[in-house]
Amino acid sequence: MPLDLRDYISKLETELPDQLLRIKKEVNPAEFEATAILQHLENNDQYPTVIFENNVNVNGDKSEFSSIINVFASRERCALAMNMDVSAKDLPLSLEYAAREKTMIEPTVISREEAPVKQTVKIEDEVDLSEYPIIRFHEMDPAPYLDVTAFVKDPDGGFYNGAFQRTMYKGKRKLGLHMSPRHNWQIARKYEERNEPTPIIIVVGHHPSFYLGSLNVSPFGNDDYAKIGSIMGESLRLVPSETWGDQFMVPADAEMIIEGEIVPNHREVEGPFGEFPGTYGPQRVRWVINVRAVTHRKDAIFQSIFTGHRETWILGAIPKEGTLFNRIKGVVPTTRSVHLPLSSVGRFHCYISIDKKVDGESKQAALIALGECDFVKHVVVVDSDIDPFKEEQVMWAMATRVQADHDVDIIKNVKGNTLDPSQLDDIMGAKMIIDATKPVSRLFSQRIKVPDSVMNRISLQHFLEE
Repeated sequence: MPLDLRDYISKLETELPDQLLRIKKEVNPAEFEATAILQHLENNDQYPTVIFENNVNVNGDKSEFSSIINVFASRERCALAMNMDVSAKDLPLSLEYAAREKTMIEPTVISREEAPVKQTVKIEDEVDLSEYPIIRFHEMDPAPYLDVTAFVKDPDGGFYNGAFQRTMYKGKRKLGLHMSPRHNWQIARKYEERNEPTPIIIVVGHHPSFYLGSLNVSPFGNDDYAKIGSIMGESLRLVPSETWGDQFMVPADAEMIIEGEIVPNHREVEGPFGEFPGTYGPQRVRWVINVRAVTHRKDAIFQSIFTGHRETWILGAIPKEGTLFNRIKGVVPTTRSVHLPLSSVGRFHCYISIDKKVDGESKQAALIALGECDFVKHVVVVDSDIDPFKEEQVMWAMATRVQADHDVDIIKNVKGNTLDPSQLDDIMGAKMIIDATKPVSRLFSQRIKVPDSVMNRISLQHFLEE
């Protein structure tokens, strides 16, 4: 059976039942009730996947759809999504992602009759987005929002590109769209320069490995459907869209697909929206999507991402860790691991561990990270005796192996992220490299340690037994 969201939920119930919470009482997601429940859980240091079985839709009427959120709020659940052993003490998720990313598994096309996402088809005036349990996340959000993966297709190269992009509910067949200046934005510009609408789809619900694959940091021009297949470990099944036929293929095993067109040379007010840094992305004049069709399973599960919280941070971090590991290791072969910690919302800080052999390698590794991912602001490079996934060790290395005037570099006027609240400019910012590695060319104080021979001989369990 092909991977889908239902397959994952079944696996979660079997292997990590304590990490799944079902809410049976009625919830109104458009009035902050779903996120209020999630915030209460978070305040208690609880981050389960939550299924809301009884929703109210945007109109305030009883919805026929259940909903799911917070799927990615633990690395353990992401490991489960990638079919890894969740009982293992260490979960080398980024290394597993890096290994899978090196391959491409081409998608498979199936018929409409075979595709679960085609069980219900609504075209043009049949579409009414207010029928769905779309979430209004945070206090200043002016409307409910979809915040899942959107795909566009390059008109020249014919490749598909996916990105997580917020879309604001504006009416039965209308969405507002924010795009940062990356790949989807580049593709939309091509259509707009030709005064043509940009075909776009929004995938509302799929297997978690699908979304992990869609957030890869591949070079522009790579086909994301093939890359998603590599992360899922199987060929992604596709089916012709309702609006553009086989000129635009869509994921066949999704819960729901929204098909639309970005209107060329037209902008409207969008936002503010509670974004991934845990702050509001400001209100701006942004693009508009005219929705052309919606297809879904008869009992579709409406998936959302808890933006600005742990779910967004982990979901964003793992693909970047894997991609950056591959890029950096290609130049600095002794790279051990890469981590984008929760403390930096899974994006702004990057910790790189290398087994340095030559002075200068640490800054070389850092520059690659900054060049490959514009989210990253501050890079800390540590030696291989430091675990970058243990932040206390990284801070220790900074405290004992760094002199600011010698080991810190600041690079000004670099493209950053439009949602970084600290930037003085909408897009330009500064980057920082901290070299927290020991020098190779001179002696440096060694870390204290108990002799390995004694550590191996002494069994803690033996001495704790009565």
